[in-house]
Amino acid sequence: MRMRKKKNLDTRLANCAPVLVSDPEQHKGQWRALFGNTNPLHLEIGCGKGRFTHGTAAAEPDVLFIAIEMVPDAMVVAMEKARDAGVHNVWFVDGDAALLPDMFAPGEIDRLYINFCDPWPKSNQKKRRLTHGNFLKKYRQVLTEGGQIHFKTDNDKLFEWSLEEIPQFGLALSE
Repeated sequence: MRMRKKKNLDTRLANCAPVLVSDPEQHKGQWRALFGNTNPLHLEIGCGKGRFTHGTAAAEPDVLFIAIEMVPDAMVVAMEKARDAGVHNVWFVDGDAALLPDMFAPGEIDRLYINFCDPWPKSNQKKRRLTHGNFLKKYRQVLTEGGQIHFKTDNDKLFEWSLEEIPQFGLALSE
């Protein structure tokens, strides 16, 4: 389902500017400095409207969260939720997961979340799947030794395909 264009998007984004990182490459290797501590750093790829981001960040105030989303119309909703709830341990990036190594230093991320991403069902769209080897290689670059990827989907075909793809890139499946 296509996201509708939000009214007053620019104004709404400006109102959320304190939690929006417009230059993520400038923070490479120094994300924890935004938070002023050395707590675990978790990254959500494709936060959408922010239900998971907002809920998890509120439940885990000692964890630092970065949420990446390519669709500003969805991300602004997530940003407003976090702002309105007074959640102060989450930052948002309008960006592409393909650019993670440009945004994060090797071993900087402790946990990475991929929740209900687009399954890209056609065979010629495999490279766009967030569990494709091209992305898995990038995740390994930014994850700490022993870091985790938490992947959830309700698409059976994507799940089965991912079960075969993930171990090919040196990642162990646990659940």
